[in-house]
Amino acid sequence: MLLLFSVAAVIDAQEQTSAPASRSRYDIQLKIDSDGLTYAGSEKVTWVNRNAQSASVIYFHLYSNLRPEQQPIVNSYTSPPADLDEPVIQITQVRTADGAPIPHSIDEQGTVLRINLREQVPSGKSVEFVINFKGTVPEVDADETGLTSHVVQQVSAALRNEKEVRRPRNTNFRCKGIMLLGTFYPVLAVQDGDQWVRKLEPSVGDVVFNEVADYQVRIETAPDVMVFTSGSTEGRSSDGVTVFAAEGLRDFAVVAGRTLRAEQQEVRGTIIRSVFTPEHATVGRRVLTIAEEAVKLFTDKFGPLPLKTITIAEAPLVAGLGSTEFSGLEVIAAAYYIDFDSPAVRALPEIIREQRPAVEESLEWSVAHLIAHQWWGISVGSDPARTPVLDEGLSSWSALLYFRHAYSEKKAEAVLEDQLRGVYRLYRTFGGEDMNANRPSREYRNTFQYVAVVTTKGALMFVDLEKLLGHEKLIASLRNYYKANVLEIADLDDLRGAVIAEAPIDKRRVVGRTFNRWLATKSGDVDIARPDPELMTSLGLPAKPNPQKGGNALGAFARVGKFFWQQMTRIR
Repeated sequence: MLLLFSVAAVIDAQEQTSAPASRSRYDIQLKIDSDGLTYAGSEKVTWVNRNAQSASVIYFHLYSNLRPEQQPIVNSYTSPPADLDEPVIQITQVRTADGAPIPHSIDEQGTVLRINLREQVPSGKSVEFVINFKGTVPEVDADETGLTSHVVQQVSAALRNEKEVRRPRNTNFRCKGIMLLGTFYPVLAVQDGDQWVRKLEPSVGDVVFNEVADYQVRIETAPDVMVFTSGSTEGRSSDGVTVFAAEGLRDFAVVAGRTLRAEQQEVRGTIIRSVFTPEHATVGRRVLTIAEEAVKLFTDKFGPLPLKTITIAEAPLVAGLGSTEFSGLEVIAAAYYIDFDSPAVRALPEIIREQRPAVEESLEWSVAHLIAHQWWGISVGSDPARTPVLDEGLSSWSALLYFRHAYSEKKAEAVLEDQLRGVYRLYRTFGGEDMNANRPSREYRNTFQYVAVVTTKGALMFVDLEKLLGHEKLIASLRNYYKANVLEIADLDDLRGAVIAEAPIDKRRVVGRTFNRWLATKSGDVDIARPDPELMTSLGLPAKPNPQKGGNALGAFARVGKFFWQQMTRIR
């Protein structure tokens, strides 16, 4: 039975204020039944019309209802299906404060909520109303989340070139007693001029794309369930109610569980928190140390974050998704929280145990990369579906910057070879096609291809720009880009313009050509690495792997060389 939860608003649902806040606001009341795999809630939304025209129709995304098969979501049922394998969010009511219903409909195969306001909202004014909702999440099999499963998934992507898409169940589920709610509530769609960005398309990359808003979220759970979110904790009562708040978030995510623990430090005015289970305490503390250093560096280089809290949490993510980012909350697959000195490691296959340096370096890379996303993609927003190379390229180059700062130039170069050039080389060796990097995420077949093209080319473009302009001028351009676009949505032209503005006049054309070469041409074989037929032979792999052949993937490739397994055990 689904929980029903409703909280009365205390204001007129469509009262237009004379001096509205500069951005929209969500006041969310949420009740989570982790054991029952359900939640229910109410959100009072204050929407500010920042467009030049009056508006009477507002759109919200229901990200949890996106389906790869584009099957419509039924918006009315009394209990979840017995074989529920994807999350579902339902809208139970849209109303004014006094309970009067507001007309609404569910569009785009269940992924869009359309609200028809009773009155026009002039430009610069705001409107308030209440949306009641409820939802369910699937219970994910623990076998889908182990390190072996992650490695097998990557082997399959490398060898078979199978099509992958991110599914809502990747970030909305319960597994091993931990619940992740990444897209649990209706969220305002982005306005692009007079148009709303309504259509959602499944892809291998991120699909969540929102404007910033302010949040206050009151969450009720069982008293023994620990809750961590995108916001800062304002207080917790003895009956399991916790209040969180934050300003300028693009989304609000929740991770909850009885076994979760946390340690934190304050860095440059921001609380950095590492969340982990007791058996992963050693790795969780290492993650905290890495995150502290990354935040110090990026704050000094790019500018301070508007966020007051950043949480990095482990969660049992399913194979195919090694990490994911939200505003103020980063999640890394628990499979990679490996203490190689612990007795439990003996249960791992030897071919994976041998990759300790690669796994530990990959975790450090992922923490630095995810922290950088709080600057690129979150504080400075961008459309991950249309131009994924923008935030991925900046975040990956920032991770290289971290390694240079934390270790040495030599170490950073080695990491560049392993994390970027290495995956492109392997991708091309196994027959992957070189592609231009500035294309929508839906056009990439799987994570392996996405990382080889988008992440690698995007980051290496900044490596070239730094060689061209020098470190100080490139950093100055990124500081200006960040300052001009923080809490807004930027595009490639904004970034290109910021870099050109900082470049000497005689190098501005070269800057433009550098952007074009890395993002709009197929020059990867020349600029990064050529496919290596001899590598295929030396690894002992067939020239044309049979995608239909069954058997144990790890056993079949047990004799594959060290370079291959280094790539397959990295977090992607």
